[in-house]
Formats: sequence, structure tokens, C-alpha cells
Amino acid sequence: MKVGVVMGSKSDLPVVEKGIQILKDFGVEPVVRILSAHRTPSQAEAFSKEAEANGIEVIIAAAGKAAHLGGVLAANTPLPVIGIPMKTSDLGGMDSLLSTVQMPKGVPVATVAIGGAENAALLAIQMLGLKYPEMREKFRDYKKQQEEDILKADSEIEY
Repeated sequence: MKVGVVMGSKSDLPVVEKGIQILKDFGVEPVVRILSAHRTPSQAEAFSKEAEANGIEVIIAAAGKAAHLGGVLAANTPLPVIGIPMKTSDLGGMDSLLSTVQMPKGVPVATVAIGGAENAALLAIQMLGLKYPEMREKFRDYKKQQEEDILKADSEIEY
């Protein structure tokens, strides 16, 4: 199982790495690229057009400011695309969020929170779980572990 992880700039990597690690923890192979919708448009287009043939089943796109990367990738592939709006110094990521969620009809991009690389990876894993029952079971185990961790913390609190 492969998930494409594309970011518009190397500066996005510290945030995106958290999602990459989750994919690896679930046994998913991340195919990581730095491609820009504006500075390398032909390479971004080629990546998305070839993704399915290259065994990628879901694409995660992290971009800031105008944040057109998710839309450019989604326009050129039948695969699901998950957008991660990145925090920006100008508008705190609201610019990225609005650019990512305001897609025209026919070009959907699922969108997570600003900087939400972990949830993007988990959503990709849930999508893979539709096809791979073992991935769905791993996700169930993950949710169960979250529950146990919270209940343990609850039982240990003393006030």
C-alpha cells in the first residue's frame, strides 16, 4: 500500500513528517515529494497523472498561502486527495484553509485542519481500510488504544 505525500515546500516537512510517521507505523509506504502547484506545475501534474500507475492509492497534499497543490493534483487523478492547509506567517493558515476547501464542483479535495498532518494520514488509512480489511483492523486497534490511554489518564488523575 502506498500513499503519495506531496508538499509545496521543504519548509512544510517538519509538520508533514508527523503524518509520514503514522503511515509508516501502519505499514503504509509513503511516496514523499516536494512539488509546487505554481513553481513546478508540469511535475505536479505528471506526478498526479502517474500516481495510480505507480501504485499510489491516496494522495496527501500539504500547501500554504494560495494552497492550490491539492486541487492541481485532484484535477489530474481519479485518486482521493486529502489537503493539509499549512500555517502561514501572513494569515495564520486561514488563507491556506480557504484555498484548500474552496474547490469547484467535480474536483473534490478532502481537507483536514491547518497543519493536520496526523489526521490526513489517519484519513488516508481509513480510506485504505475500505479496500484492505487488515488496515481497517489496525485502525480499530488504534482507536481502542486511544480509548484505553484516555481512560488510564482519567483513572490516574487526583483532585
